[in-house]
Amino acid sequence: MQKSFEITDLSVPEMDIYLRYSESRLLHYFEPDCGIFIAESPKVISRALDAGYQPISFLCAEDVHHPDRSAVLGRCTGTTIYTAKSELLSRITGFQFSSGLLSAMRRNPCPDITELCRNASRIAVLEDVVNPRNIGAIFRNAAALGMDAVLLTGGCTDPLYRRAARVSMGTVFQVSWTYFPKHASYIEILKNLGFLTVAMALRNDTRNITDPFLKSAPKLAVILGTEGEGLTDESISACDATVKIPMTHGVDSLNVAAASAVAFWELGTRNL
Repeated sequence: MQKSFEITDLSVPEMDIYLRYSESRLLHYFEPDCGIFIAESPKVISRALDAGYQPISFLCAEDVHHPDRSAVLGRCTGTTIYTAKSELLSRITGFQFSSGLLSAMRRNPCPDITELCRNASRIAVLEDVVNPRNIGAIFRNAAALGMDAVLLTGGCTDPLYRRAARVSMGTVFQVSWTYFPKHASYIEILKNLGFLTVAMALRNDTRNITDPFLKSAPKLAVILGTEGEGLTDESISACDATVKIPMTHGVDSLNVAAASAVAFWELGTRNL
């Protein structure tokens, strides 16, 4: 049976994880065990539940009636629900609380890279991508356009940060992902796993993105770099091939999320 408590004062301790704890503090909340993340909206929460994540509590806007909210709460009958007016909750989210639902959820351990990549033929690799909107958009593109997994370097923003998960529309729970070990040569790891490594970079000595050589590779890693600077010269040099997306009208580059959509469309599993 669910217990429901109305919140009229945001200073109560029960609101700490929703309001006062930083993403970093939530990440380390149960250290050395996995921490907490905040999932927002019935769609995102539902996809997290489908992926096996466990809710700690829910926070509902009592005056917002989202059509999918009851179904989500019905899946978690033993979980505490806190309710409050949407005007009060907008102080947490920073905008109008239209979805009407947040959930604090336990993190799952990140999978082992070898196991994650064992049956993968197309993976996306992100080097130090820091904007959570870009992370979320890349995951959504990866889910929609045939990438089997996403691997991240340690400098990337956490895919389970609230904004990243929200922008992804919950696809961070549908696409397998993990981090590379710290201080390891991630490109060497990819090559040892049998992947042809392709750097998406602004160089002229590149292969065409439609090159049959790329599409015919049994295992392909599409590597995208940080916003602004892109991939490091060291990473580009270590890759097996470099690809530059053709541009017109004097435009020199695309946003990393937009570039990922083009790359995944051309190189994802849909073309195998």
